[in-house]
Amino acid sequence: MVVNTEPAKGTISSKGQVTIPKAIREILGLGARDQVVFVPKGKGRVEILSANKSVSDLFGKLGHRKKAKPVSIEDMNKAVRAKVIEEYR
Repeated sequence: MVVNTEPAKGTISSKGQVTIPKAIREILGLGARDQVVFVPKGKGRVEILSANKSVSDLFGKLGHRKKAKPVSIEDMNKAVRAKVIEEYR
């Protein structure tokens, strides 16, 4: 997959809302009503991350763990969201 590395410009509305350019939305896999996390990086820089990936999107990425106590997808999603918010405040 070739990723466009050209800078993209957004616009801030009078309400403080930001229009995320289409190319950036596509890179992040964002759609209407999706959420993003803004991560301050210092010196006037901010990283934007998608906050909408669910744990089920990661299925099979870590391999199989035997004897692990089952946890619901909903509980995993809550834990992931809480950790993202905690780490990026």
